Amino acid sequence: MVSAVSHTSIDCRDAYALSEWWKRVLGYVDVDGDPNEPGHEECMILAPDGSHRLLFIEVPEAKSVKNRIHLDLRPTDRTRDEEVERLLAIGATQLADRRTATGGWVTMADPEGNELCVLRSQAEVDAAAP
Repeated sequence: MVSAVSHTSIDCRDAYALSEWWKRVLGYVDVDGDPNEPGHEECMILAPDGSHRLLFIEVPEAKSVKNRIHLDLRPTDRTRDEEVERLLAIGATQLADRRTATGGWVTMADPEGNELCVLRSQAEVDAAAP
């Protein structure tokens, strides 16, 4: 027997604001019949196809150290570099640039400081394959 992941939880100071930001990043939506509203202490969003859920839970303390788990994002309709620029424009912060000529990633933080990485798109990976 094994377990299945129900959802990924992210501690935060403002569940509504952070869930709205991540909806813009990932194209996720509110759960049918359970819309997120300002002031909600828990806000769930899900992939449009229902395959993954993120739950934002308000906690009293601020983030203080590097995350031990984070999301790696692969752009679906643009390049890695275009996605980095888009995320910067909507409030992400660049933490480290690990791009190389053949791969790599950019480490970023969401508006509350939670780390994420932006990888090359699958099209970029395929184009670089021998």
